[in-house]
Amino acid sequence: MDVDVQSYLIGHLGLVAGIFDSLKIADVIDESLPKKSSRDLPHSIVIKAMILNGLGFTSQRLYLFPNFFMTVPTEKLLGEGITPSDLNDDLIGRTLDAIYRFGPTELFNKIALQVMRQHSLGTQLIHVDTTNFSVFGKYESDAPDGTDSIKITFGHAKDGRMDLKRFVLGLVTNQHGIPLFAKAYSGNESDKKSIMEMIHKTQKAFAFDDTCFWIADSALYTEENVKLLGTEIKWITHVPATLGEVERLLNADLDMTPGTDPRYAFHVTDLNYGGIPQRAVVVWSEEMKKRNEKTFNKRLQKETDQAQKDLKKLKSRKFVCVPDAENETKIWAVAHPHHRLKNLKVLPFTEKVENKRGRPKKDEPLNLRFKIEAEIEIDEASISAERKNLGRFVLASNQTDLEPEVMLNYYKGQQTVERGFRFLKDKSFHVSEIYLKKEERIEALCMIMVLSLLIYSFAEWRLREMLKETGQTVPNQLNKPTQRPTMRWIFEMFMGVIQSVVVDRGKIIKVIVNLSVSQTTILRLMGKECENYYGLN
Repeated sequence: MDVDVQSYLIGHLGLVAGIFDSLKIADVIDESLPKKSSRDLPHSIVIKAMILNGLGFTSQRLYLFPNFFMTVPTEKLLGEGITPSDLNDDLIGRTLDAIYRFGPTELFNKIALQVMRQHSLGTQLIHVDTTNFSVFGKYESDAPDGTDSIKITFGHAKDGRMDLKRFVLGLVTNQHGIPLFAKAYSGNESDKKSIMEMIHKTQKAFAFDDTCFWIADSALYTEENVKLLGTEIKWITHVPATLGEVERLLNADLDMTPGTDPRYAFHVTDLNYGGIPQRAVVVWSEEMKKRNEKTFNKRLQKETDQAQKDLKKLKSRKFVCVPDAENETKIWAVAHPHHRLKNLKVLPFTEKVENKRGRPKKDEPLNLRFKIEAEIEIDEASISAERKNLGRFVLASNQTDLEPEVMLNYYKGQQTVERGFRFLKDKSFHVSEIYLKKEERIEALCMIMVLSLLIYSFAEWRLREMLKETGQTVPNQLNKPTQRPTMRWIFEMFMGVIQSVVVDRGKIIKVIVNLSVSQTTILRLMGKECENYYGLN
């Protein structure tokens, strides 16, 4: 009798499924979204399938399941008897609708609380930020009046796509980039308001201690927000350069104290914006100076081109007197502070009273007019003064005894939430492929996107912690030992792992193939839930 052998690519999906199981996410979902029909799969299974697809290194959209699950061991990952055909569009839609009815933010909060109860993830630094997602489609018929759904509409385009409508996603993470709070907003929502809302709602959901710092970008720093935060909530933020006092600091001749890291220097002063005493730190960054210089040189070239055009227009004009001509050169100088006129002359000339062709006749009256002759040169003094101060930015905190280098290090952790946004938009994972036409379902899908990020970032944190605790290492991309691998690299390490299903005379044998020593080490460190998917138990 013939032996039938089939192979399915499990890759890193067993890691994703194992983390989903170990965090007991299904328990929270099943309690919040109980199954109402015997013919439907539980919502927890559908959500797990969406996350597997979203983190699957595939070009499939986040909710196009049947094609994706045709090539992976669906039963092993999702449960006995579940087939790809079970995961149809109607089922996905019903799950998204159930998430929306319960409340996407509320459901994510419950899951995050569950994770926090199980693990001491650390909440010394809490990072808050927003991003937006551009969507294709007209979205003419937005959610009906009276609903609380987000609105897909035009707003501030952080990706530069002013032609597209969008929605905003707000995110709160801890210092390891693990999401604690997420909420979708309409495309025209103000960052200044949404950031404060996220801070207040996250505070209500979690019990943070007094040592916690809230960290955000400049959208937080408004007079109203500073007053609302008061002195009880510790915060650090980047201060907008448009504020008068800050603009003065950025351009002043300051005594900068070098940091222990020679790439930074600091100047400490006091602020009292919004009636709250603050410590302000002017930071000079070598890396930022290099970026600023590139931008400055491009801007200077554009200014030079524009100055030449404006001078050409000025030279073509006729003036009735010398003071008029000189006044226009002063106006030109104000408009071009980085340039000045050299070899400036106001020259007289005559022209006929009547605008007729030909040379003027003898004794024909003529008008005396004046024109400007000049060349352009760059004002090196003003350029040099401005270049000297490139690379500066200002941080502020209501903790007036905070050391400047500590403040900078805390603020630099804001990159964790920014990395989270880059992860959500990464085309390798496709968790941000939005093609839904109902705002309610888009809002629900945002919760799935951030839940995918939670599982990914938790897995990375968990592996790094276990490597540090046990003293073990794994090979990095250069085959060098590391205790701080990215989860993306770990996922790639598992890409060749398959499950073979052998049917021999009615007997079914399932075997995991291509599991290396390094992969086995990783699975042992990640826990029994991950081991189970690869047959190690």
